[in-house]
Amino acid sequence: MFTGIIEEVGEIRTIKKGANSAVITINAKTVLEDIHLGDSIALNGVCLTVVDIGRNSYSVDVMHETLRRTNLGELKSGSKVNLERAMAADGRFGGHIVAGHVDGTGKIRSMKKDDNAIWITVDTSKEILKYIISKGSITIDGISLTVADVDDKSFSVSIIPHTGMHTTLLMKKPGDTVNLENDMVGKYVEKLLRYGEVPAEEKEEKKSGITMDFLIKNGF
Repeated sequence: MFTGIIEEVGEIRTIKKGANSAVITINAKTVLEDIHLGDSIALNGVCLTVVDIGRNSYSVDVMHETLRRTNLGELKSGSKVNLERAMAADGRFGGHIVAGHVDGTGKIRSMKKDDNAIWITVDTSKEILKYIISKGSITIDGISLTVADVDDKSFSVSIIPHTGMHTTLLMKKPGDTVNLENDMVGKYVEKLLRYGEVPAEEKEEKKSGITMDFLIKNGF
């Protein structure tokens, strides 16, 4: 579990690509403190397992599904990335509950300055937008942010100077792809509300079981 409060901006050292996978080595400092093999570190919001630790770097394995669903396949040597270690049991909960399981991606539509803040608008799919509410939480590339506005095609967030200085978000530009993770509360509520519903195909089967012969035999 993570909180979406970025600890450090790291840099991609190398990417070794397989047919449908990759091994990524990241230069870092802060997140290497008290880290062990098998620990989890979120890279641009993606929970990945540490498989090797160097003097000033660590490595992770990335599988096909992760490359398909996130923007990690677009990274290259020298790319800056947001890093966060899994939350310590005695740590402060500064953001919101982040699983590190990216729901999908979006594309930055615009970035507009508003006094000391930057408004960023992100276009994404209806499947992701249905869980986004105004003043709710969203994770963009691992950063816990508050939704300022949302419509049927996009949502907007306002970036304060501190967030801009300590993450990669303001290094982005319109057209760039970002990882998105919805607040999991909405997904659980939807699951509970739909639990026990009769599937549409079963409803159709039950409906088709009433024939003309059945109605005649029963006096209709």
